[in-house]
Amino acid sequence: MISGLDHVVALIEDIEAGTKAYARLLGRKPSWRSASDGAQTVLFSLDNMALELMAPAGNSPTAERIREVISLSGEGLASICFRVGDIEKMHRKLDRVALKPDPVAEVESRDLDSGGILRWKRTRAATDLTRGVRMFFLELGQERPRSAANSLAPVLGLDHVVVSTEDCERATALYGARLDLELALDRSHRDWGQLMFFRCGDLIVELVKRPVAGSDQAHDKLWGLSWRVADIDAARARLIAAGIDVSEVRAGRKPGTRVMSVRDTTCGVHTLLLERTAREE
Repeated sequence: MISGLDHVVALIEDIEAGTKAYARLLGRKPSWRSASDGAQTVLFSLDNMALELMAPAGNSPTAERIREVISLSGEGLASICFRVGDIEKMHRKLDRVALKPDPVAEVESRDLDSGGILRWKRTRAATDLTRGVRMFFLELGQERPRSAANSLAPVLGLDHVVVSTEDCERATALYGARLDLELALDRSHRDWGQLMFFRCGDLIVELVKRPVAGSDQAHDKLWGLSWRVADIDAARARLIAAGIDVSEVRAGRKPGTRVMSVRDTTCGVHTLLLERTAREE
């Protein structure tokens, strides 16, 4: 029923600063700006998903809740939203697998620049049953406008979203058995722990258990993003020219990939850029 990842949400303190940071990182212009009671949002819509930046606005209860979350946990990833073709069918599925979904809601957003309107239907699973990860499911009425490239070697899309876990068995049961995502890889290494890749459209939801991770067995955490680029050397040169601190390029843990770490201007999101150098088996 899940056809792919629709978007991930990052909470940030300053919408303008965050938008500028991600325009430099992604090499793309934002595609949508909106405002609601207590929040300002900016979307970067890529080939296979969107990144939503959300910042508090004003002093409403919604704005204060966002500020409280940022105060407690810092800026960073806050929720994940899966794309579905039939929200009512997905709602029944979530109910059958005891994830206690909210009633389906119809939502509308207006772009502050163009005046365009997007409509969608969504539900949310109970966060205490999704191991602490805020998880939404969305049926979009029409496709969003894409974020235009504004530099050479832009990010193409997302390669994987990383979820940190301390209980691989229960996390696997959630993403595999209950959400029906396909387990594509399960690999362990004494230095970097256990990795499990679940296919979600043309990208991966990666579960990782690190040898030095924390001890919260009941709660997982949205940890990071790995962005896909066509030419990682060109992307590295672009980011360095923009004043962004990045690592050297190195071989990725996934065979047939090269990666580099982005060390700043990510608004608290652990970030990699990845180039696929060989066809995935």
